[in-house]
Amino acid sequence: MVTMKWIIGAAVLVCTSALVGCQGGADKPAGTPTPSGAVTGAPTAAAPATSAAAATDPLLSGKREVTITRVQGSGEALEISGRLEEGGDTGGRTLFVPTPIGGDRYVIKAFGVKDDHPANDDPSCWQVNGLDIEPELTIGAVVCDPDDPIQRFTIITKGDGTYAIGSETRYLQHLPGNGLVLKELGNAKLNTTFRFTDKGPADRQPIN
Repeated sequence: MVTMKWIIGAAVLVCTSALVGCQGGADKPAGTPTPSGAVTGAPTAAAPATSAAAATDPLLSGKREVTITRVQGSGEALEISGRLEEGGDTGGRTLFVPTPIGGDRYVIKAFGVKDDHPANDDPSCWQVNGLDIEPELTIGAVVCDPDDPIQRFTIITKGDGTYAIGSETRYLQHLPGNGLVLKELGNAKLNTTFRFTDKGPADRQPIN
């Protein structure tokens, strides 16, 4: 009887330490290399997650149109035609839809007023003006292409209902005599932030 209990106990121990063998044909565990060197069962890479801000802030969800106003400015909304400016009254677009594209990046779509004119419902997008010279880069409006890196912007929630807007390592700042430019901060303090005001759902029907 003692011998039989010892045999059963040993069998249980072997099965516990070599679980795959005891399961009789169970699949290899995740990450097992194949003879060719490939790894089978390894987890696939997850798709880029949208930012936490986009998940919790409806104004950054891509589902709301907003006006953007410089907090330290005159109170006039930003508009964009040839160049993004503050209250230029040039007939440019003043309604924007920050649209998350993953990894804390956004494309910022621009629309005209809702007046049933088809052209106002076809979006333009913010883009860093490639012909500008460092260190002061401006922003213009072009045909949207979210795969173009110079159409990707960061929007940082400051926690007081305001936002900082940037591109790469630059921030959108107001410089006297130059207007709104993208500029490296260096050792300077960020002195330009923006307030977004909800103007309704982003439900335009583009021409195409």
